[in-house]
Amino acid sequence: MTPLQRHRCMSHIRSNDTKPEMIVRKWLWHEGFRYRLHVKSLHGTPDIVLRKIKTVIFINGCFWHGHKEGECFRMPKSNTEFWENKIQRNRERDTLNYMRLKSQGWTVLVVWECQLNKKNRTQTLQALSMRLSKIILERNTVKSCYQYGEEEPQQLIAAEDVSPYNKQR
Repeated sequence: MTPLQRHRCMSHIRSNDTKPEMIVRKWLWHEGFRYRLHVKSLHGTPDIVLRKIKTVIFINGCFWHGHKEGECFRMPKSNTEFWENKIQRNRERDTLNYMRLKSQGWTVLVVWECQLNKKNRTQTLQALSMRLSKIILERNTVKSCYQYGEEEPQQLIAAEDVSPYNKQR
């Protein structure tokens, strides 16, 4: 490709409403999770924000975010120095955004594009649902408002002392 053709192709790549993002969004909606999209007031503008459980989900493309662990990322052979710098900056920015969100009490989840291929999709989405369910359980545990010392706890009475229904005839 000529530089002009390459520029035109790369400039048409979307950052919102990508296929991997739509797969995750449809799954979450079907599972009953309600969310907001692309909240700009949060660091990194997360793809999906679940405010009730204070959780954000980033759906990262393996190329743009340099997914080293997957076999899906390959460094381009042309203009290599530019792409190495760009992807390294993206990784550093992602790490900084994740740390900022975590310091504000948010749970950060990352789903990689390669985890949503047809072979791994169901397993990845089920694992995501399980993780979100676990977060809900952790955040919604009942905390006891009663503090008991060493003495016996007082019996809590919800109604009258003597019930008129216990009369014998």
